[in-house]
Amino acid sequence: MLENSFGLIFYLKVPRNESKIRSVYFRITIDGIPKEASTRRQWDIERWNQKNERAVGTKEDAKSLNFFLDSLTTKIHDIKTEILYSGKPVTSQKIMDHVMGRITPRIKVLEEFQKHNDELKALIGNGYTGATLERFNITKNHVSSFIKFKYNADDFEFADLDLEFVKDFEFYLRSVRKCSNNTTLKYIANFKKIVIRAIDKEIIIKDPFKNFKGRKTKIVKKPISAKELAELETHQFSIERLSIVRDIFVFQCYTGLAYIDAYQLTSADIKDGVDGNPWIISERQKTNSTAKIPLLPQALKILEKYRDHTVCIKRGTLLPVYSNQKMNGYLKEIATLCGFSFTLNTHMARRTFGSTVTLNNNVPINVVKELLGHSSVKQTEAYAITEQTTIGREMSLLNKKLNLTNPQVSPEDMDSLNRLEKEIQEIKKRYSSSHFNH
Repeated sequence: MLENSFGLIFYLKVPRNESKIRSVYFRITIDGIPKEASTRRQWDIERWNQKNERAVGTKEDAKSLNFFLDSLTTKIHDIKTEILYSGKPVTSQKIMDHVMGRITPRIKVLEEFQKHNDELKALIGNGYTGATLERFNITKNHVSSFIKFKYNADDFEFADLDLEFVKDFEFYLRSVRKCSNNTTLKYIANFKKIVIRAIDKEIIIKDPFKNFKGRKTKIVKKPISAKELAELETHQFSIERLSIVRDIFVFQCYTGLAYIDAYQLTSADIKDGVDGNPWIISERQKTNSTAKIPLLPQALKILEKYRDHTVCIKRGTLLPVYSNQKMNGYLKEIATLCGFSFTLNTHMARRTFGSTVTLNNNVPINVVKELLGHSSVKQTEAYAITEQTTIGREMSLLNKKLNLTNPQVSPEDMDSLNRLEKEIQEIKKRYSSSHFNH
């Protein structure tokens, strides 16, 4: 929002005793409303040029006063610009309050951070989860440790936050806490939300993150292949807990459910779909979007297996899911026993469903988007990691299509290729219409 007019002048205020030594004042005028204050400096009227609004002469005292007035002018213009960028109305009173340090009490970073976390805690179950609160609690602890490490203090005033603080905090996370690039940027993003909140509450006016740049490292999170999934399904484990974790992981691979959604799955989430077969129709905890997933035979078999499990009966759920920490710990053991060269984790199952089970079986990406409960196809594209077998199959089809125009191909071969093309189209239609009835 732009102000209609802006004016700034410096002048010497006439004292009651008519002395030649007068106080240097400044006046800010916006939209015809003036606000004035003393600079707490005094100057001889005979060494003052009101036209230039500066001291005259080349002596050090004149240079010092003029430098101070120039700095104050820059500060006032910076404050005006920051208020404009914030989208709030600019007034002479507001600028004067900032110049004179009357904006707010000296609020501290960790105090405001704790207020945010307390509010977040009260909203758990009403748009927020405990996992979100945990992330902000961890970030607050990192900020607290950094302030003690760098400044040997228990807290830090918001008014003193600047770009140097942000950069030093980033370096601390990388060097002292040994955080990876992406983890570091996640903590900084969480801290930035607290700073933006402070700006909105007018605790501070300048954004210390304004010139901060950070770029996340793109990580390709691969799913397991069809061959590895088959090996996992058929592997015999002598330890019951590993068999249970394997079954839950496989169930996720054939449904695309995230860990928390599999943990909370109940009989009320199993409903008859449009085709009359059992579907999972439930609200995803993370996004509150509705997941509608036809249950494949592999998933139904696992649900039947654990129907009377004691944990399921006690909790009223369909699967005896362990805590996420235990699940990932046991999945590491499973990966070793299966001879995998990579580590399994619960989210890899969801990626396997999105890539290996669906996209690699020619299920259209817009259908996979709905099955995963994504809000956009762009989210689903991150799951579209094509296997080598799929690439080989598609290139083989391309090769045959290109050779259809080759005059050396016999009419019999052309008829066979045409029939193959029709069969492929029929398979695609069946996959698209029946949602995995294969």
